[in-house]
Amino acid sequence: MIDTLRLTAEEARALLERGDVSGAELRAAYREAIETRNEELNCFLTLVDGDGNDGVPIALKDVISTKGVRTTAGSKILEDYVPVFDSTVADRCKAAGLQLLGKTNTDEFAMGSSTENSAYGPSRNPWDPTRVPGGSGGGSAAAVSAGLAPWALGSDTGGSIKQPSALCGNVGLRPTYGTVSRYGIVAFASSLDQVGPVTKNVRDNALLYGIISGRDDCDSTTVEVPPVELPEAEDLKGLRVGVPKELNEAEGIAPGVAEAVRRAIDLCAELGAEVGECELPRSVEYGLPCYYLIAPAEASSNLARYDGVRYGLRVPADNYYEMVARTRDAGFGDEPKRRIMLGTYALSAGYYEAFYGKAQQVRTMIIREHAAVFDRFDLIVSATSPTVAFPIGERADDPLAMYAADLLTIPSNMAGLPGLSIPCGLSEGLPVGLQLVGRQLAENTLFRAGHALERAIGFDTVPERLR
Repeated sequence: MIDTLRLTAEEARALLERGDVSGAELRAAYREAIETRNEELNCFLTLVDGDGNDGVPIALKDVISTKGVRTTAGSKILEDYVPVFDSTVADRCKAAGLQLLGKTNTDEFAMGSSTENSAYGPSRNPWDPTRVPGGSGGGSAAAVSAGLAPWALGSDTGGSIKQPSALCGNVGLRPTYGTVSRYGIVAFASSLDQVGPVTKNVRDNALLYGIISGRDDCDSTTVEVPPVELPEAEDLKGLRVGVPKELNEAEGIAPGVAEAVRRAIDLCAELGAEVGECELPRSVEYGLPCYYLIAPAEASSNLARYDGVRYGLRVPADNYYEMVARTRDAGFGDEPKRRIMLGTYALSAGYYEAFYGKAQQVRTMIIREHAAVFDRFDLIVSATSPTVAFPIGERADDPLAMYAADLLTIPSNMAGLPGLSIPCGLSEGLPVGLQLVGRQLAENTLFRAGHALERAIGFDTVPERLR
């Protein structure tokens, strides 16, 4: 019997290589788990019967284009959209022999921190189904946590891999911007979007990152990536770990979260790291408002393509302009509409320099402030999310409170830096995430540190209610 709740992707690959199980048997085990738990958790929006591969199964966030498989981006406007091509990351997963289980739930166009903005209903946290799994990639994180997939891909703009991974007790990587192709990814904010892995442990994360990363001729923003090293170290000797005062003492960090993170920071020193305090005052103060000017502005531009003409929903009308207006009114939910209006205003004549232009200047300041910190440290640490998973509906009517969920993940994202979230303990019986941030292209350093901390912490990733 295959225990999908505890089986890692690396272990699944070893079972296949030894011939202990077949690819079909492995898929059947995960399909059985999906049939048992998906109705309660709403992780998957679309399931795939088979794609011809027989390797380790994988789930993909439903903003990742898959040839012949519905890709909705969590929106009614793309409810019946079936791509005629594969995204680069989907193609690379296929080339590695991974078999697609299905597409996971997401906040509409990846806009949200709880999956409550999905047009198909929220996903639920496997640790407590009355609570959110985070967002926008809550479907992927919940699926891995509940044993419905050994690993998954998400996308991260302001924190949509790291934050749900923290809330669901997973390991999530937001890679350095440009190390993973965005070709075939439904765009939200092009200068921020990045695809990354969600896994049960750090070694699986490194394995999947090695599959999807690297230069792509279809995406001019991609770069060559150093060879990915599978982590084996059990100490942090030789590493300099910075503790940004502003990230770790920010308003709104729950006491239980702060305590778990403090224990993890103390553990860094015990494992041989040189731990010191550092400062990111302007990055933390201006990161959130800067993000909520740049991201909506780019969303306004990217979502203009959904006009009812080329693909997706079309609401009939007497003329073109009325058809476009009716289609967008019926197809977009409240959050995309809110961000489109905010972004369009920020880009409008007379306001561009005052808002979008100024935000880009602030972004440069954030990049430089992080660079100064990495002159002294190899990585910085903080909580990933200020709180543990919150109840479904608690913040649904308060967009500003929802936006604050990404307070700690946004600054490094604005700087294009890699961030790894690993579980570091429990608070209120729910997972707490530890965020490790490195300089550009420092994924191997993050994997090494994350692996050593993971082994020392000994966190059980299986939700207590499912054990």
